[in-house]
Amino acid sequence: MHPHHSLWNKREKRNQISVVRGERAPSKVITNATFLNSGRKQWTTANIWIYADRIVYVGDALPTKTEGTEWTDASGQWIVPGYIEHHAHPFIGYNPETFANYALERGTSTIFNDNLILMMNLEKKKALTLITEMNKGPSSIYWSCRIDSQTETKDEHSVFTPQALEEWLNHPLVVQGGELTGWPKVISGDDTLLHWMEEVLKRNKRIEGHLPGASERTLAQLAILGVTSDHEAISGEEVLKRLDAGYTTTLRHSSLRPDLPLLVKEIVDAGITNFNRFLMTTDGGNPSFYEPGVMDQLLRIAIEGGIDPIAAYEMASYNVARHYGIDAHHGMIAPGRLAHLNFLEDVTNPAPVSVLAKGEWIVRDKELVYTNEPFPWNDYTKPWKPLNWDLKDDDLHFSMPMGIHLVNSVLLKPYHIDVDGAVDELSPDHDECFFAMFDKEGKWRMNTIIKGFASNLDGLATSYSITGDVVLIGKKKSAMKQAFEQLKEQGGGISIVQSEQNVCNWKFPYYGVMSDQPMETLIEEHRAFENVMKEAGYSFDDPLYSIFFFSSTHLPYVRMTSKGIYDVHKKSVLFPTIMR
Repeated sequence: MHPHHSLWNKREKRNQISVVRGERAPSKVITNATFLNSGRKQWTTANIWIYADRIVYVGDALPTKTEGTEWTDASGQWIVPGYIEHHAHPFIGYNPETFANYALERGTSTIFNDNLILMMNLEKKKALTLITEMNKGPSSIYWSCRIDSQTETKDEHSVFTPQALEEWLNHPLVVQGGELTGWPKVISGDDTLLHWMEEVLKRNKRIEGHLPGASERTLAQLAILGVTSDHEAISGEEVLKRLDAGYTTTLRHSSLRPDLPLLVKEIVDAGITNFNRFLMTTDGGNPSFYEPGVMDQLLRIAIEGGIDPIAAYEMASYNVARHYGIDAHHGMIAPGRLAHLNFLEDVTNPAPVSVLAKGEWIVRDKELVYTNEPFPWNDYTKPWKPLNWDLKDDDLHFSMPMGIHLVNSVLLKPYHIDVDGAVDELSPDHDECFFAMFDKEGKWRMNTIIKGFASNLDGLATSYSITGDVVLIGKKKSAMKQAFEQLKEQGGGISIVQSEQNVCNWKFPYYGVMSDQPMETLIEEHRAFENVMKEAGYSFDDPLYSIFFFSSTHLPYVRMTSKGIYDVHKKSVLFPTIMR
């Protein structure tokens, strides 16, 4: 349970104690502040003056003109910069707004978001307006710009157009290109990706790699081409390889890869004492992963693992800001920086008792005192629905000789189908299910058998994919049809049918991939979904990611894409999709 569960479970207090932004005092003085001084790498004591959203002075003096100034005595507390999550994927059920609100209450006041879903679903001008408007709240919200789609789509070149990429990369809230999932194409000399990497570098922005299992040779090649950081190390040895290659190295702790305790132990055991080139990320954890916190969760692990608190806090603040060239505005408690401050009861406990963001109190003495204005999602989304099509009997015809085998939460391998697919139901005595993928507009389909996903799942339908296309999985064709009808009715998300009953109707109204519910509600919905999947015979750790990554070609070995069953290694389509 979160150490401040009394705060997090009382969201109704928002309406009782929220204050209109304009009624707040524009000037604040924090006296007797023991704070993390990143210039000295020490804890020092001073007074902190704040005007509007900025820190304007840090030192011994006090202002002489104090009319309308709000005073806070910080004696007995420790103040650190607001935490930065530099690698968020704000579409793992939650959306950018709900994730930012949840993170902010726990001290993570700056977030760098992946723009993939916006690029795939929203016209460029509207998407850029969205990110500008979203940054007007108390959180600082920056973005990464994808230069490859992470899947094989028939319309990739219409999405990743030169004009769209140029305007995204020119936007001041876009701080980097990446993550670069298409790096094998770069190594093989793909001119288009090389061009866009060059364009990122011309703008003096970073390129973040996605380099699982990369060799020293690969790390060196990509460093020469401009990749400056990576978050895929899963052992201390891989961390050291990245450091030796000059990379800023991110330690990851996520629902798919909860590696941080091991990484911290191995790099501490290796004698690392300088953490200036280390960052940390949750890398898009599933909703329930965040119940213990966001970056505060990772900081707790790092400090308990033996990293000095100053070094740990800077891994989630100053180091990030310096790496991305925004340390004139973020990551330090110093004049000119945005007033993102976390107040701690103890230096070893990163869960803040008070949170200040852009000069506004968000949490004060463990009470939530700020309500952000709801983001106008209706201006940027349309209700998800498959357009004017229904399932036909021929749509659930399964005769392909090659199937896909889910061997862990995310890896798919090809396998030879040895069950009869020309039946209406498959036996519960094995773990093979029907698998069908449809264009959300009903133009094409792909049908095969999936092994390893579930042993007694009647029917599942979901729009949860990079492109919002529809996936049906199950033992019973009738249940798959029923789940599909429920999916259309609820407007996207995940629907599961067992014994002719709808046992899970998880709604994702935004582009078919994001909920409109607050994180607390989403965490409970995610748990309920996982329980249904376990009862249906899902045996791995993360069914939500299993579904989302069916079409993600940054993973081996085969993927289900709009072009067909795709061999990632050979970069070729094994079996094409069929036009309906």
